[in-house]
Amino acid sequence: MVSLVSRTGRDMQRYNHGHRQVVGCIPYRYKGTNGTSIVDEDAIEVLVITSQRKGKGMLFPKGGWEEDESVKEAALRETVEEAGVVGEVECQLGKWTFKGKNGDTCYEAFMFPLLVKEQLDFWPEKDVRQRIWVM
Repeated sequence: MVSLVSRTGRDMQRYNHGHRQVVGCIPYRYKGTNGTSIVDEDAIEVLVITSQRKGKGMLFPKGGWEEDESVKEAALRETVEEAGVVGEVECQLGKWTFKGKNGDTCYEAFMFPLLVKEQLDFWPEKDVRQRIWVM
């Protein structure tokens, strides 16, 4: 069962040495699959979503990692909330640190590939984001 409400607030947010921890996924699928075998392994599509801020382009789903969840649970939750897809979170692609736009907040980010198994018709941020599959 997928919650149709996004988590809000930062009360449960994880920090590591003052860095806010964020997680995200690169949702992907194989185009042209035949059962479980891949027909064309080059035909991988990735899912991008619009930013909530107008004119900020396309991005991968990402958000805060909270204290009551594992890093993979957080990555999947953020992907469901923002992109409306469910799937298998795979091995960590990378970890990096960066500063926020205004330069006063530091972040530690983790990114994972997510093999999409289901695309939802309704999801928490459906009314504020668009999703697009690209090759």
